[in-house]
Amino acid sequence: MRIDKYLWCIRYYKTRTLATTACRKGHVRVNKEIAKPSRDVYPQDEIELRKDQINYQLIVNAIPENRIGAKLVDIYRIDKTPKEQFEAQELLKLSKDYYRKKGVGRPTKKDRRDIDNFTDETS
Repeated sequence: MRIDKYLWCIRYYKTRTLATTACRKGHVRVNKEIAKPSRDVYPQDEIELRKDQINYQLIVNAIPENRIGAKLVDIYRIDKTPKEQFEAQELLKLSKDYYRKKGVGRPTKKDRRDIDNFTDETS
């Protein structure tokens, strides 16, 4: 089965076009080599893919006939992604919540004091 179709079948991408685009951009590797969308995958292949700033590491168990339900995904792959990848993603989400939205305006006096206190503590 093609790598783009496989990633779509095991629900890492919502559409096959997104999976194809990720392969073309070099976000998908099979056995440590950058994979084109048409590359075939076989059982025991190791897949590394970068999606949403997380580096997923997968091992192919079996090849599905077509797109499968979310509960059946574990039959077709083994997820070896380190937990640190997901923890870093959570920290990134929390850090984005603090910052002001673009176009809101200049920092307030309180924001300025917070910035000054932060830079004083780090020096």
